[in-house]
Amino acid sequence: MLSYEPGGSIAHRLDPRAKLAVQVGFALAAFSHTSPRGLAIGTVLAGVVLVVAELLPQVAVWEVRYALPFVLAGPLLAAFSPAPPWIVPAEAIAPALASYRVLLVLVVSVAYVRTTPVRDSRAAIQRLLPGRFGRLCGVGVALVFRFLPVVLADLSRARAAMRARLGSERSLAERMKLVAIAGVRRADMRADRLAVALRARCFAWNPTLPALRFAALDGPALAFALVLFVWALL
Repeated sequence: MLSYEPGGSIAHRLDPRAKLAVQVGFALAAFSHTSPRGLAIGTVLAGVVLVVAELLPQVAVWEVRYALPFVLAGPLLAAFSPAPPWIVPAEAIAPALASYRVLLVLVVSVAYVRTTPVRDSRAAIQRLLPGRFGRLCGVGVALVFRFLPVVLADLSRARAAMRARLGSERSLAERMKLVAIAGVRRADMRADRLAVALRARCFAWNPTLPALRFAALDGPALAFALVLFVWALL
């Protein structure tokens, strides 16, 4: 599930601010260099991030499997023609490169989420964005990181329950409708429970967050982020 997992990798020991810098730098570089050569270099850099995080590529791709239909839809729709020859492969090249670029960014994001505790992410954001705006962004990120895995698990359980009741014999549209309705209903219920839990725990805008400090290990990560920022500007 797309959430933090304790570990002893190099990425686990990095300051979250250094990891955020790498993630932002990689996203900027990926969207700045859209040629096949740029994406090939981006693939190698994403591989480096996965090695540092000790995360297998297939595991990272599986974590973002719910976004894959949207990533694949662009090239497929671009290749479709309403008139003969119906399929034009050349039209799908540019959208396919763009979709692959998005996939690389998602894979690097998975590496960040899997190696960074939610409290550390909130602390990093609130230190990078001071004031009430930073606190609001920190709370938002923390809630998303905690809420999204639960919602995805609910969707998986809804699909499993539907298959157990021979739901696979229904049409695709009907199956999607049932899963979507169940997912929205459970998301609303969990949102209500979350609101009650926040009030019960005296939710505060200024909690005591973990102390963050850069170490020698963060030097190469910050240098890597700087290279990505420079490459994005070239």
